[in-house]
Amino acid sequence: MQTHKKTKILYIITKGVWGGAQKYVYSLATELPKEKFEAVVVCGEGEVLKNKLESSGVRVISIQNLKRDISVFDEIKNFSRLYKIIKSEKPDVIHLNSAKASGLGALAGRLLGVKKIIFTAHGWTFNENRNFLSKSIIWVLSWITVVLCHKVIVIATREKRQAMYMPFISKKIKLIRNGVEKINYLEKEEARNALLPELSKNLETNTIWIGTISELTKNKGLKYTLEALSKIDKPFVFIVIGEGEERKNLENVIQEHQLEEKVFLVGSKDAAQYLKAFDIFTLTSLKEGLPYSILEAGLASLPVIATNTGGIPDIIDTQTGILTEKEDVEGIKESIEKLMNDIETRNLYGNNLQNKVEKEFSFDQMLEKTLLLYL
Repeated sequence: MQTHKKTKILYIITKGVWGGAQKYVYSLATELPKEKFEAVVVCGEGEVLKNKLESSGVRVISIQNLKRDISVFDEIKNFSRLYKIIKSEKPDVIHLNSAKASGLGALAGRLLGVKKIIFTAHGWTFNENRNFLSKSIIWVLSWITVVLCHKVIVIATREKRQAMYMPFISKKIKLIRNGVEKINYLEKEEARNALLPELSKNLETNTIWIGTISELTKNKGLKYTLEALSKIDKPFVFIVIGEGEERKNLENVIQEHQLEEKVFLVGSKDAAQYLKAFDIFTLTSLKEGLPYSILEAGLASLPVIATNTGGIPDIIDTQTGILTEKEDVEGIKESIEKLMNDIETRNLYGNNLQNKVEKEFSFDQMLEKTLLLYL
């Protein structure tokens, strides 16, 4: 009996923490049709993604020096390591994720003659809050990465529009929006007791639960939400599920505004299951791709307040939530107060968003369109 060789997909991503890009890699690597595909994942610093993948039976190769911060000496070593991995694994497809790993991986893949190199742009890095020179350099490096790849997946309309301004690459661009699978949410009281076991039963009955799922980085703009909350008098708690290098700075902001009894950084958890604990979901990022957290909040029928950046407007519009501008503390405050005071609007936004996510952002459509690029 003749057996067909499986198509080997080598996923490469810079950080092995747990954020949107990591969730994307995990979902694809674990849901590939196993009779046709073999998935291997290369990732840098962080253990969460590695542990989750290995628990699901996916082989992982770690490069510990592969980090977000740039060091010329480390990047030479990282390139050499990636080159050796690609040469040894002999993948049919390299699927690159995150800027640094993608640049190094695309170059190594081209030098080794890999026939299909795909790059997913999870929000262009040149959209970050940097000076003009830094943005220009990053734009050029992003363009070189795209040139080296055979296909480029963009996950949002705005990202596609920006890509189309890059010369000589328009035929490579494919819009495939992120998609989410059904989530087993905890019910409201169970989720609240799990998140704040010492406090949840002692809060005033009219306390509004506001929450977010967010890596603790500057790009997520959490300090602007904290500053907005410091101006609100009505009873609330704000829960941040996630971890990151900005924890200490955010703790200082919490202390500065005397929010210790209202704001709780609860660390990394299997976050989505707790979403029904919240009355309002916020994501006040400075830079985004197309955030899974808003899609997951939508499936939980939550009203969302988010910034008008990246792919967020693909999900949130006047019918499905509230968009604010980046760093707009007063706008965030007014939006939160509006939803705190109006349960009917909260319910309307939540129901509309749930319907939109179910219709337009399913995981099946994302997987199907991505598989077509692999074959």
